[in-house]
Amino acid sequence: MKKEDLRIVYMGTPDFAVEALRCLVEGGYNVVGVITMPDKPAGRGHKLQYSPVKQYALEYNLPLLQPEKLKNEEFVEALRAWKADLQIVVAFRMLPEVVWNMPRLGTFNLHASLLPQYRGAAPINWAVINGETETGITTFFLKHEIDTGEVIQQVRVPIADTDDVGIVHDKLMVLGGKLVTETVDAILDGSIHSIPQEEMGVTGELKPAPKIFKETCRIDWNQPVKRIYDFVRGLSPYPAAWAELKLPEGEPVVVKIFQTEKIMTPHSLEPGTLQTDGKTYIRVAAADGFVGICALQLPGKKRLKTDELLRGFRLTDEARFVR
Repeated sequence: MKKEDLRIVYMGTPDFAVEALRCLVEGGYNVVGVITMPDKPAGRGHKLQYSPVKQYALEYNLPLLQPEKLKNEEFVEALRAWKADLQIVVAFRMLPEVVWNMPRLGTFNLHASLLPQYRGAAPINWAVINGETETGITTFFLKHEIDTGEVIQQVRVPIADTDDVGIVHDKLMVLGGKLVTETVDAILDGSIHSIPQEEMGVTGELKPAPKIFKETCRIDWNQPVKRIYDFVRGLSPYPAAWAELKLPEGEPVVVKIFQTEKIMTPHSLEPGTLQTDGKTYIRVAAADGFVGICALQLPGKKRLKTDELLRGFRLTDEARFVR
């Protein structure tokens, strides 16, 4: 079968999922339909906002479904009417068997980790938070348990010590688009040899990648400097690590921290103790040194470099971060 004859249904929602869809459409593959999340209210006016995948689908006049519930009979029938040979899932939702088991060639997922490591909703964040020096992308066939199906292909990607999650996300997004089309080609020509994840010979324990909530992002100044440094870059630029800053007067303020540096100077200070010259630097005591804050954001303000913020915000050593 030629790629023009293979009927593909694509499922995805965020920016990460747009690249693979773009590669399929521009590569001449036959995308017969797209499924994405329902529109969500956003901003002060709660105006309904389209997902990035919906925006792309509308731009290229691709048939579109936005089901609230994936087991809804009306949705299942509409999906069946597309007569897909293959379904592709990138950053979407957990699918019921009635959906993933529908096409004759199955359903495969693009996951942003080297499975079986980092199964879950936030694999890129957790790989950086945990200080990994390598991650990657994986295509695998769906089955009952989430992120556990047989692996089709993987691509490894180094993580530099200076990379934040935004940089790693963009690298994986571009490579993911290419891997999706390569996986489709391999399925078409019958050259795939998928491998059960339990046979992949992973050394050490499996690390999870659970969904990240606001409280997940709070900095613990009792941690070592390297741990805090990795934590901040693993959440930057989004959703952003944060800490509570206690000023000499008034209520504590929540400060988002986007970029830090490691200062391995021994001290006997309590973690969270703040040092600043009020002009160019802010550094915070951690378990084994200091965390230099390079970029941060006060409530209701924009992100600024430390020296920019200190020009308009008076800060002294009397302030401290809550542990």
